[in-house]
Formats: sequence, C-alpha cells, structure tokens
Amino acid sequence: MTRQEKAEIIDSLTEKFNNNPHFYITDAAGLSVAQVNAFRRVCFEKGVEYGVYKNSLIKKALANVEGEFDGLDESLKGFSGIIFSNEVANLPGKVITEYRKKQGAKKPLLKAASIDKDFFFGEENLKILSELKSKQELIGEVIGLLQSPAKNVVSALQSGKNILGGLIKTLSEREN
Repeated sequence: MTRQEKAEIIDSLTEKFNNNPHFYITDAAGLSVAQVNAFRRVCFEKGVEYGVYKNSLIKKALANVEGEFDGLDESLKGFSGIIFSNEVANLPGKVITEYRKKQGAKKPLLKAASIDKDFFFGEENLKILSELKSKQELIGEVIGLLQSPAKNVVSALQSGKNILGGLIKTLSEREN
C-alpha cells in the first residue's frame, strides 16, 4: 500500500469518525473471508457500515478527530473491524448479537465501543450496549408518560358524566 493510499484511507476514516458519533471496534480474528462478508452484508442490511482496517491507520485517523481517544489504544491490537452507526447507538450491538445467533458463532467479539465519546471496553458490555434504548424510544416513552395523566383525567370525566347525570336526575326527582 502506497503512502497516498494510506492517506486516503486515513482521511476517509477521519470523516467517518467525525460523521458517526457511535462506533464499535470488533475482533473478528478467526473468521473466514466468507464469514466476514456475511457479517458485512448483515451490517449493510441493518443500516450500519462495517470495515476492517489496519490498527495504525485507525490510530492516525482518531488522532485527527476532535476529542480524547487515547483510551482506545489498548483495544487496537490484532484484527480490528469497525462498525459505524450514525443515529442509533445500540444498533451495532444488536447486529453483532443477531449475527452470532444466526451463525451459531462466538465472533465477532466486542473490543470497545464509543457512544457519543463515552467508552465501553470488553465483551462483557455487549449485552448492555445492545439493550440501550435509542433516542427515539426514549422520546416515545417520555411522551407516553406525559400523556397518561391527561388520558386518565379525560377518561374519568367521560365515565363520570353518566354517573353524575344519573345522580343529578335522581336528586332532582327527589321530594324535599
């Protein structure tokens, strides 16, 4: 690979790191080319991008990105692939989990994840990351919680009008 090709890859990676606030670094060592391509296909279908890069190029690209990424250096050893997700932080975790279930595989393994520049290290965090609620899910829950008291009041008023009307009618018909 020439210097120009490396520079192009670094520029491309820098742009991806700047445009995607969520990325997962995986270890897919031991997977065949066919398995890596199958994983890449699953990622594409789910709307995330997966690529395999040299660790030195990833480090150089991260050095060009605003923020502190020094904590990821330990994770950038061996065979490294990166899953980029623009909007949904938990989607790469779900993709990894789904791929493993379908293939009956134990890989790819999670080395590290960056979610809005917060770091999670190690395979033990995969379940937590895949179960994170997305921004849209959280907004939906908040709206639902805000609507429920209003719905309860309206429901009580609607059910009470029959009772209230009957009560008023009974009282008016009563002899003094």
